[in-house]
Amino acid sequence: MTSPAAAITAYWDAAAPGFDDEPDHGLKATHTRAAWADLLTAWLPTDPADVLDVGCGTGSLSELIAQAGHRVTGVDLAPRMVEAARAKLTAAQLPGRFLVGDAAAPPTGQEKFDVLLSRHLVWTLPDPHAALREWAGRIRHGGLLILVEGRRREAGQKDVPYVVGADTLPWYGGIAADDLADAVRPLVSDVRTEPLSADAALWGGPVTDERYALIARI
Repeated sequence: MTSPAAAITAYWDAAAPGFDDEPDHGLKATHTRAAWADLLTAWLPTDPADVLDVGCGTGSLSELIAQAGHRVTGVDLAPRMVEAARAKLTAAQLPGRFLVGDAAAPPTGQEKFDVLLSRHLVWTLPDPHAALREWAGRIRHGGLLILVEGRRREAGQKDVPYVVGADTLPWYGGIAADDLADAVRPLVSDVRTEPLSADAALWGGPVTDERYALIARI
């Protein structure tokens, strides 16, 4: 019998070859790429920083982070996602470190980061509150936790259902901005949310569901 972790890894490994076909994953369109680059510039420190990109997927945001002069470490459960991320930064001649591992408990030992970034990940977590505590503990004092989230289904394998039992995940289908802010607030010194649904450039076209960024300082 396949374990839940193995099934999840297999799902995202199978999704990796077509993952970048989603406009906001591959960032292939110039205006979409520029929109994400502008957001990251607004959120990230001005000076070079250590950034942990958890659930990095194929590394599109990691590439933009490295391009902006930051030191990026990406973590993803799926080896094929990590392979794609490494290849992407190598092709762009950018530095980056990528590790296969559980994004909820990144395999970076006692290392601390200036920023921890996660995008469209929390809905997959069996214990999102534990992951948030873990993430907050990986960030240096004064650093940032940046979560890009919303109420939307994942873009994985089209027409392929997610793993058995996914509907029992606490935040399956996403989480509203106010609810995520309430979950994060006890772990941080301040928190704000920034709505993103109205910026069609970020998503490759107009969207009607809730999408936002949560930015919190440790």
